[in-house]
Amino acid sequence: MTSHIERLVQQLDGQAGESYDARAELIWIGADAIPAVVDGLPSLGGFGQLTAIEVFEEVGDPRCGPALMGLLDSGNPTVREWAATALANLEIDGAIEALRRAYRACLRRATPPDWTEPIGIRWALTELGARSPVVPPLTTRLRAKAADDAPGWPSAHFTEIINDLADHAQVILHSQFWRVDAGRTYGIPGTALDWEPDWTAPWEHLVEESRTWSLLEASEAPVGDDIFVAPTWIDRADVYLGR
Repeated sequence: MTSHIERLVQQLDGQAGESYDARAELIWIGADAIPAVVDGLPSLGGFGQLTAIEVFEEVGDPRCGPALMGLLDSGNPTVREWAATALANLEIDGAIEALRRAYRACLRRATPPDWTEPIGIRWALTELGARSPVVPPLTTRLRAKAADDAPGWPSAHFTEIINDLADHAQVILHSQFWRVDAGRTYGIPGTALDWEPDWTAPWEHLVEESRTWSLLEASEAPVGDDIFVAPTWIDRADVYLGR
C-alpha cells in the first residue's frame, strides 16, 4: 500500500499547484519524509527531481547526500546543476570527488564554461574549499575597501579590477551590479552587452577579448557610492582541468 508520504513524492512531478503543495507538505513533515523522497527520485522526471532537491535543501537532512551525488549523473543539466549547489549548501561530506567528476564530465561534453551548470559546480567546489579562485593583489585590496557585507567591489573601481584580472590571465565571464540602500541590497541592470566567447580560441586571446568587452561594459555601467559590482571570472585551470 502506498503511504501518504510516497503519494506526496509522486505529486512532485504533477502540475505546478499540486507539486507546490506536495513540496510544502514534505518540507513540513521534515526529516521523516527524506527516505521516501530519496527512494522516489528515480521515478520522477526532471521537474519532480528539481522540486525534490528543493525539499532536500529546505529540510537540511544530510541523508540525502548520496542521492544528490547520484543526480550529478542525470541526463538533465539543470538537475545536475541544482544537485551540485545543494551539495555545497548542505555541506555534504564526501561530495568533493563527485563534484570534481561532474566538472570533468562538463569538460568532456565541451559545455561552455560560462553556462550555468559548470558555473554552479565551480561555485560548489569553491564553497566546499576544493577550489580557490585566483584573486590578484590589487583586486584583493580594492575588495577590502568595501564593507564586509557588501555584495561586491565599489563600482568606481571596476576598470581597475578588469585590468588587474586580465593582467593575471583571468577571464571575466559576466558581472552583476548591486545597489545598497538603507541596509538592503537590490540587483540592478548592467549593460546590454552580450559577449559570446569562442572557447576553442587560445587562452591568451580569451583573456584579452574578455578585457575588451569588460572595459566596454565598465564605460557604460552604473556608478555611485551605493553601487557595487560582482564579476565572475575563471582561470585557465578551470577550462583545462582533467584534460
